Amino acid sequence: MHRIVLAALVLSSLAVPALAGGRPVVVELFTSQGCSSCPPADALLNELAGRQDVLALGFHVDYWDRLGWKDPLSTPGATMRQHDYAAAFGRNEVYTPQMVIDGTRQAVGSDRGAVLRAIADAQPVKAAPIAFAADGRSVSVGAGTGRGKVLVIRYLLKRTTEVQRGENAGRAAIDANGVDSIREAGEWTGQRLELPLDAAGVGHGLAILIQGRDGQILGAAVLPAGQS
Repeated sequence: MHRIVLAALVLSSLAVPALAGGRPVVVELFTSQGCSSCPPADALLNELAGRQDVLALGFHVDYWDRLGWKDPLSTPGATMRQHDYAAAFGRNEVYTPQMVIDGTRQAVGSDRGAVLRAIADAQPVKAAPIAFAADGRSVSVGAGTGRGKVLVIRYLLKRTTEVQRGENAGRAAIDANGVDSIREAGEWTGQRLELPLDAAGVGHGLAILIQGRDGQILGAAVLPAGQS
């Protein structure tokens, strides 16, 4: 992840709130197309991606790539993010499939009951309002209480891959919201912050997260369809 120089922008007065009355619970799945125990977790993420109260993100790690099949969605950034969570949770190892809920709880990604309970029990913190400009080319984080890094996450809404080798050879992998980039765009310190955005692109989604040093998600918003 690379920091960028933040340009001062004047946002359009037609800003669109991310989610009226609150924010979605952020669910991150660490997975791989090369992992035979991951398809049930991938299917659960596909289901969660259809919920308005959840921001479901698929982070495809790259440490499975050397074991017979290179996942086309895998990135070193996904692996790095999972290791950061492992350290925060006091774990010495990473595993797939793993789901992290709102940055503070984790569960085996294929354990449907545990994941759904964690989502139901989540009490999302909304430290500051997040609003996109009407054209989707900028975003503002309002004033509030707290401090955290602002992450810009881009993801592919849907991809079907015919897996040719490895543990899932012969299966069709259907992946929702597969993250292809995560970028640290700045530091939110409780003061209003304005950031430029590039277009999400056809077939892609864009989300903004505010994440504290302890991993807790302090804010989350998804660019509404039609604004990219």
